[in-house]
Amino acid sequence: MVRKVILSAALTLIVIGGAVVAVCTSGKEPQERLRVATTTSLYDTGLWGYLEPMFERRYGVELDILYAGSGIAFEYGRRCDVDVIVTHDRVRELQFVDEGWGSKRVPFAYNYFLIVGPPEDPVGIKGLSPEEALRKLIETKEGRFVSRGDESGTHAKEKSLWREAGFEYEVVANSGGWYVQAGRGMGPTLSMASEMGAYTLTDVGTFLSYKGKLNLVPLIDRGQSLLNVYSVIPINAQKCPGANIEMADNLVSFLVSVEVQGFISNYGVSEYGVPLFYPCAGAEPAS
Repeated sequence: MVRKVILSAALTLIVIGGAVVAVCTSGKEPQERLRVATTTSLYDTGLWGYLEPMFERRYGVELDILYAGSGIAFEYGRRCDVDVIVTHDRVRELQFVDEGWGSKRVPFAYNYFLIVGPPEDPVGIKGLSPEEALRKLIETKEGRFVSRGDESGTHAKEKSLWREAGFEYEVVANSGGWYVQAGRGMGPTLSMASEMGAYTLTDVGTFLSYKGKLNLVPLIDRGQSLLNVYSVIPINAQKCPGANIEMADNLVSFLVSVEVQGFISNYGVSEYGVPLFYPCAGAEPAS
């Protein structure tokens, strides 16, 4: 029997202890890599699962994606551990760029936050504004609230909503057992809230992708304060000389391209009836 073997690598002979060992070496240069720190909601919704291979094929690069809350993504950027970050925390994004860590901030998609809770809504927050709902939750303490508690973009939004409701976050976080800090990503936090029959703040994309596994319903989905914008920020080479700036800029161009913006506008429609994200191609959405 004849076996046909195709070798794509060169064969090197090495003598070790009198034995001849064959070693295959490809002779190829190591593939270029781009290190990306991205918010967990883009991972939990599955969007990166589609965008990653699309980008890798187009640019011949390997993406090393770190999924973390926005707060951790900023830390990766400040430590020069990544080349680009993708987050959803406008205040800290602008600060990151102003401090010189990011070269620019480019919005590319948005959706909205929701306050979700058990179908019976024991506290009766349905139809209230986000600020009114939070005030009722803390004043009555008749229902539990599960917070991300992880310095993510969603956690930052929650903190800002508490301030708008008239409460200092430190006071809220220490106001009793009704308030629970998960310290986890959005998907696990939703699962935890569902198991506890509690309320929580979530982005609509992750909620829809987990909805079939949850005993939670949207109770508040209106208000300018619930706008949730995703931005891509290349790391500044002056702060991090080893950053792969050219490929980071390619990722920015890719995310705002007509092809990807069209993909984003349809992502989730066939399964959920609505898109999980809306494209905004470098422009800050008004509402």
